[in-house]
Amino acid sequence: MMRYRLFASIQPRLLAVLICCSILLVPNQGRTQANLLIYTNDLVNGFQDWSWASDDLSCPSPVRSGTYSISVSGALGTALSFYHADFDTSLYSNLSFLINGGAGGQVLTVQAQLGEVNTPNPYNLPALSANTWKLVTIPLSSLGVANKTNFDRFWIQYAGGTTNTFYVDDIQLTAKPAPALTHINLNVAQTLGTADARWFGVNTAIWDSYFTGGTNTANTESLLKEAGLLALRFPGGSASDEYHWASNTSLTNTWTWSTPFSAFAPVATNVGAEVFITVNYGTGTPGEAAAWVKNSNVTNHYGFKYWEIGNEVYGTWETDSNSLPNDPYTYAVRAQAYIQQMKTADPTIKIGVVVTPGETSFANYTNHGAYNPRTGQTNYGWTAVLLSTLKTLGVTPDFAIHHRYPEYTDGESDPLLLQNSTGWADDAADLRQQISDYFGAGGANIELLCTENNSNSGAQGKQSTSLVNGLYYMDSLCQLMKTEFHSLLWWDWRNGIDNTGNLDPTLYGWRLYGDMGLVDGSGGALTNRYPTYYAAKLMQYFARPGDTVLNATSDYALLSAYAARRADGSLSLLVIHKDPTTNFTAQIAVAGFSPDVNATLRSYGMPQDNAAETGVGSPDLFQTNIAVAGATFEYTFAPYSATVISLSPAPPSLVALPGTSSSNTQVLQLRGQAGVPYVLQSSTNLVTWNSVSTNLLTSSSLNITNTSLPAVAHFWRAVWVP
Repeated sequence: MMRYRLFASIQPRLLAVLICCSILLVPNQGRTQANLLIYTNDLVNGFQDWSWASDDLSCPSPVRSGTYSISVSGALGTALSFYHADFDTSLYSNLSFLINGGAGGQVLTVQAQLGEVNTPNPYNLPALSANTWKLVTIPLSSLGVANKTNFDRFWIQYAGGTTNTFYVDDIQLTAKPAPALTHINLNVAQTLGTADARWFGVNTAIWDSYFTGGTNTANTESLLKEAGLLALRFPGGSASDEYHWASNTSLTNTWTWSTPFSAFAPVATNVGAEVFITVNYGTGTPGEAAAWVKNSNVTNHYGFKYWEIGNEVYGTWETDSNSLPNDPYTYAVRAQAYIQQMKTADPTIKIGVVVTPGETSFANYTNHGAYNPRTGQTNYGWTAVLLSTLKTLGVTPDFAIHHRYPEYTDGESDPLLLQNSTGWADDAADLRQQISDYFGAGGANIELLCTENNSNSGAQGKQSTSLVNGLYYMDSLCQLMKTEFHSLLWWDWRNGIDNTGNLDPTLYGWRLYGDMGLVDGSGGALTNRYPTYYAAKLMQYFARPGDTVLNATSDYALLSAYAARRADGSLSLLVIHKDPTTNFTAQIAVAGFSPDVNATLRSYGMPQDNAAETGVGSPDLFQTNIAVAGATFEYTFAPYSATVISLSPAPPSLVALPGTSSSNTQVLQLRGQAGVPYVLQSSTNLVTWNSVSTNLLTSSSLNITNTSLPAVAHFWRAVWVP
């Protein structure tokens, strides 16, 4: 008699479905999404005054709401005009505003632009009545800008009648109704690439005193590990081009910074991070950089792999003591010496050069041009001249360094920031095209890396420390994952509080200050971790190095969907909820994967951010369990939040194939899902189970021949173990 038993498979659960959205269980708030405000008491959401009529944006009377309105006066043909960089209008239906004719009699037209090109048909308004506020609602389709991606300007123009002063208030784009049901789809067969450890990175800085030993260092290491950060950059942005690593000083100063390289390096090694070092191009030398490489990797054996030559040296804000500062030709010539000397110190390192999208961008000089053989044009932009010169010199960098900040001070917009991350695909395509055009086939292996990203590169206001920036962090990272960029290092770990930025009440958030850091400099208390910190922490439940990024789609722009197949066979779906007012229900359809009926949900959003403000409740990630009804299920997400639903594969089965047994051999058939590793286990008492083998299925079943049947009765089972 054969001495084995088949036991119904039991498995732990964990398939990550990361839904950067809201946690459920909130009241139904209707299906309207937020309007895009343009003028309240001033211009908001990044709109700029480009009027060619005389206007006053702080007119105290007459006012329809708030404190101020806009007064407009001028001759026929002049106009009140507002500009914004190209954005997508697909979420909005109408342009609306309140208008008061003052003495009245004005005949006005409204017109718009797409990509700086006028739409053909002005919209005519009836003659204005005297001293009466009237609501004007113009369908975007009537302006020719409905469902366009490059709407950038509109104006209200004197076209006839009187030229009396008129007044405008409460300008906005009104939102379309949210759909009753959003459809999110993913297929495990639609793969995009493999997750890279360098995606989960952050910048560190020489002014951060929490790297200097004892409790401070232990606290920093603990916070870095908790957030799941796997890559670090040093010494810190623009300071790099003034920093002398050996003396831990900048320029000709004699005072030293809080954190020298000797303090940073042990932290980086203790947390097991990939490390990027930015050497001093602006005021340094190739010899100084080579000595740093030698100290790091030869003397101290740190093995730090990624080295950058300067920081944003195309920009005039960057210190550059060369005779032609911020010159791409000079940079390329000097980069040759940097690369040669640094690789002499350690031939295994990778060295990158600074680039920027746009072949005409940062054309600081015209003494050296770059010919584009594809277009037949000569261009003077930074990247074009740099790459052309490097090719002529016979120098091939290992990677190209890109930084991305979509906003600048007083141009912040919560809704438009959360629609901006698709720009990664454009940046990747632009830089790869420039490499192809100006460097040729030899540049095919030049890697694209991003070593700085945040929302705003100027003075920091409340958006930088708000929940919106946390959602942007996740959306930005996940859009980058769909491109060929192989790193994202957020700026910054600890940066410092800024009280000079935008605190406009139309921006979401309760912290009335700015800070580009993930944590502030006050220590490790939970309330000192910003929403961006929790965003980074949540991302580790979505994807880790070695996971496979999948293509996911959503039919609603305010629920952006992303997906990954975990190395353990589970699946991750990321959806970002980008509206502050409305619950959205999504139907999630998963093809090529059968989930277990139970799932783990982790979320970060308004309740947690509010808890950080009030001290009531937990500001940390929320976790619970939910039931999942098969490969197609629905979930409702609350405003402005992020959720990870972790799903495990459905349990496998294990059967004995009939007619395959003998006195010492038995063939078992493991039935499950392709791409999932299952563990075959045995037991003599149904209490203690011993793992026998791990089997990765490439199809729906696998036959396992057991030739070592024990002398005593055994039970067998197959399980999935996360």
